[in-house]
Amino acid sequence: MTESKLYQNISNGELLNEYLKTRDNLLKQKLVLRYVYLVRMIAMNMRGVYMNFTELEDVVNEGIITLMNVIEKFDPNKNAEFETYASLRIRGTIIDMARKQDWLPRSARAAAKAIDEAESMLFNELGRHPSDSEMAEHLGVSIEKYLHMLRQTNMQNILSLDALINMSLEESGYGQIRDDDPNGMPEQVLSKNELKNKFKEAILTLRENEQLTISLYYRKDLSMREIAQVLGVKEPRVSQIHANAIRKLRIAMEKYISS
Repeated sequence: MTESKLYQNISNGELLNEYLKTRDNLLKQKLVLRYVYLVRMIAMNMRGVYMNFTELEDVVNEGIITLMNVIEKFDPNKNAEFETYASLRIRGTIIDMARKQDWLPRSARAAAKAIDEAESMLFNELGRHPSDSEMAEHLGVSIEKYLHMLRQTNMQNILSLDALINMSLEESGYGQIRDDDPNGMPEQVLSKNELKNKFKEAILTLRENEQLTISLYYRKDLSMREIAQVLGVKEPRVSQIHANAIRKLRIAMEKYISS
């Protein structure tokens, strides 16, 4: 039996365990090939993060390097789910690439600050998230101008939200324990579960179309064009709904994490 056929019927988990025992480079290569799909899927889902400064294949290549490092350093004794842990690291690599570019215009940063301040003030006054028209009126701009500002700040909100979630997951031991691990540290399990519950609560505060957009984009991997068809609106409107939802989630998680 050839070496290739020898591992053909072995699961990814078994192949990973075999590599960790032998440190055979051939097994590592086979693992990388099996998990390239994961790198490409994450890179495609996060295309909005890097599309202004690099290409998909460049991101995939960086992701593969991260994947190789994860395979090399992975510790099964911490009861980690390999794919979850690898996904977290690959997403972190893409976010770091975006941060290093520092490509966000000064005008977008100023718009983000103004929108955050307006959102906070109106939320305290109204006891709910303000509408687009209420935000525009408070900022003293037209609804068209406000929606343009919102689109400008969308990527900053995505990066900030990802950074917050990743930081919190790392601090709570995510990727090191499973919820059903009886030997895991109780405070880490509780911290991870609390973070997940707070995020779910934040999603439930969103408007119905915002919740649906988030679900279709991040869980069903639909494009903005496909979501527009589902919602019966134009594609730019979907981008606005997405931007609003991400901003609200970021603000909610920032309040939770800093409390």
